[in-house]
Amino acid sequence: MSQKSDFQTIAEPNPIAVEILRVDYSHEPHRQSLLRLLSEYADDPAIGSPGLTKRAQQRVAQELAQRPNAVSLFAMRIREDGQPEAIGLANCFEVFSTFAAAPVLNVHDVMVSAPYRGKGVGTRLMQAISELAKERNCCKVTLEVYSGNKPARSLYSKNGFSGSELDSELGETLFLSKRLIDIE
Repeated sequence: MSQKSDFQTIAEPNPIAVEILRVDYSHEPHRQSLLRLLSEYADDPAIGSPGLTKRAQQRVAQELAQRPNAVSLFAMRIREDGQPEAIGLANCFEVFSTFAAAPVLNVHDVMVSAPYRGKGVGTRLMQAISELAKERNCCKVTLEVYSGNKPARSLYSKNGFSGSELDSELGETLFLSKRLIDIE
């Protein structure tokens, strides 16, 4: 995937033309858009987050910039005044599959700003994530989603994602976590 791709519309009701752009963590307008979108996402009741902490707000772009396995994508639209505006965000991290001996792209965050949902923006982000994974020779793309987040599950399913049940007797894969520090 190149730094920029052409504006594309998606077959959705009321589609909107978007350009997918890699986030430059050192570019101040990108840092501000990243923080704005990530804050909106963290405040969304669908993900059950208490919001973005002050610490995270102050450090997230800097911390992402220091991680060579991190890549973020913006979905950009052109406003009526001709200026670009970030309306969607995907934060991804390259990890490694020991079973496949190949990289895996893990999608940590995907969000579309509320006024632009249902207009093909999420689909375009998911397509760009798949393109990025292919460019990096990844064997798969992974993500986790709350079972009750039906809009997100629908988007992921429409874009080829499914549960990872390898053996029906073992059941579905669970996402577990263990908090090591309190995040303020």
